[in-house]
Amino acid sequence: MEIRAEDVSKVIGPAALLAPVSVTAPSGSCLVLRGPNGSGKTTLLRILIGALPATTGTVHVGEHVADERDPAVRAAVAALVGAPATYRDLTLRDHLVLLDATWGGDADTCDDRVAAALEEVGIGELDGRFPHELSSGQTQLFRLALTLFRPADVLVLDEPEQRLDTEKRALVAELVAARRDAGTTVVLACHDPAITERVADQVVDLVAAEG
Repeated sequence: MEIRAEDVSKVIGPAALLAPVSVTAPSGSCLVLRGPNGSGKTTLLRILIGALPATTGTVHVGEHVADERDPAVRAAVAALVGAPATYRDLTLRDHLVLLDATWGGDADTCDDRVAAALEEVGIGELDGRFPHELSSGQTQLFRLALTLFRPADVLVLDEPEQRLDTEKRALVAELVAARRDAGTTVVLACHDPAITERVADQVVDLVAAEG
């Protein structure tokens, strides 16, 4: 499923958060956004997933206008842009079981899928912990597990490497590459050159908007 943004920008009052930009991520490819802090990477990602309306321009997810209120867009896009909602009284495993049920997973095979999802990101042994008991790096891996676990045609990630060491960053690169190779369209903001080299089919460098 292709993502297309044409001449999108974002201005709030006197502040220009995103200079006009056009990007296209063809189906089954990976687009990496780079740029200094303040260049609008997160703003653009939020516009692409339909969480933030653009001041100018248009965005489409497949044939749909990007709008997270549209059930078709919600079903298509899995995004880690900001911290996802978690619950203090649910374990890591409980969170994924709940997510699996939300997306219509087979209850008979749920346990196996949940265990595999946590093992995939290297925190399988933490399945009985609560989110507030995790280190910052473990929290990031759990957030990635939540995002990767649900079915999606489009995967959008905002600096998935943050708070991770070199080994875990390499793991994230392989997970993203595997999703891309399986046909998922991937868009991510990333500061890590090694991840970018491993996964990017195209790179767009953003510049800070004036004003």
